[in-house]
Amino acid sequence: MKSKKGLVLLIIVCFLFAISLAGAQIQDVYKLHWEGAKFPPVDFTHKKHIEEYKVDCKVCHHKDPNPDQGVQKCITCHDIAEAKGDAPKAIDAYHKNCIECHKKENEAGKAAPTKCNECHKKA
Repeated sequence: MKSKKGLVLLIIVCFLFAISLAGAQIQDVYKLHWEGAKFPPVDFTHKKHIEEYKVDCKVCHHKDPNPDQGVQKCITCHDIAEAKGDAPKAIDAYHKNCIECHKKENEAGKAAPTKCNECHKKA
């Protein structure tokens, strides 16, 4: 009888572990956009930046102690309309982070978009 309970408990633990792994998988593409923006949304290839380009999570998720265990939305600190304290507006934070990194990649001989219409593509 005890072995059946142990087996059932083991199966439940494995099932819960599998569910937690499935929930932790990285979404492939995020649409970066907010209402009233002048340009079309940006399709940010999150998974590709992590897996292929090897960008450290802390580059973007700089305020999250363990980004692989969950992150806050950027607009928690980076307001859409105005700078808050030492946190620039969301658009300025994205552009500074993305464009500076892309320029470094271009200098290293890798192709990365740096012009508006290369990221903000019309549908």
